[in-house]
Amino acid sequence: MPTAERAYLYTKGRILDGVLAGGELISEGMVSEALGISRTPVREAFLRLEAEGLLRLYPKRGAVVVPVSAQEVEAVLETREVVESFAAEKVAGLGQAAMDRLVKALREQLEEQAQLRAAGDGRGFVAADQAFHQLIVAAADNAILLDLYAGLRDRQQRMGLWALVNDHDRLRVTNEEHIRLVDLLEQGDLAAYRTALREHLGGTRAAVLHREPGGASEGTDTGAA
Repeated sequence: MPTAERAYLYTKGRILDGVLAGGELISEGMVSEALGISRTPVREAFLRLEAEGLLRLYPKRGAVVVPVSAQEVEAVLETREVVESFAAEKVAGLGQAAMDRLVKALREQLEEQAQLRAAGDGRGFVAADQAFHQLIVAAADNAILLDLYAGLRDRQQRMGLWALVNDHDRLRVTNEEHIRLVDLLEQGDLAAYRTALREHLGGTRAAVLHREPGGASEGTDTGAA
């Protein structure tokens, strides 16, 4: 693997996992020393991460990890609600067989979530959470819509991990809300599904921003720990 790619994946992985918190200052030297490479490929990696909105570069000082802003949280969750609601309606329109396949896949995913929850594996659960919702979007059989949704993956990972930091009961609540969503899809009650999805995303919003549902956040930016 090219050294610049190694530096990119190493740094990005630690940002998404919350090892490097929002607002934290990092340097090219830190990464080059950790990987045993020169600073030049690290500089290339930092530029790429700046373009993705994960780092803000300061010449001769290093880079600051860009925190997750309240505006970003709102934008991501609004997009998810629109996409996931449409996807469920699209699957329902494809016929009962398509919905049955989706429900079967979702219930299998729920089993994995239950195991991760029992093990207290927060990072694994966040990944499973993303996979759960992506199954719904993928079942709509719209490649452009799926690409749009996949583009939210990195932001969702940071938000999901931060939600767990702020709300230690989030694993249980999320798992139970997912079960409710699958039950409603199986019943064909799309109106109730949309309502449950909105409430589910509202819980994520509250957990990420560390506030009561419908209340004001404690700050405009969040970081991960």
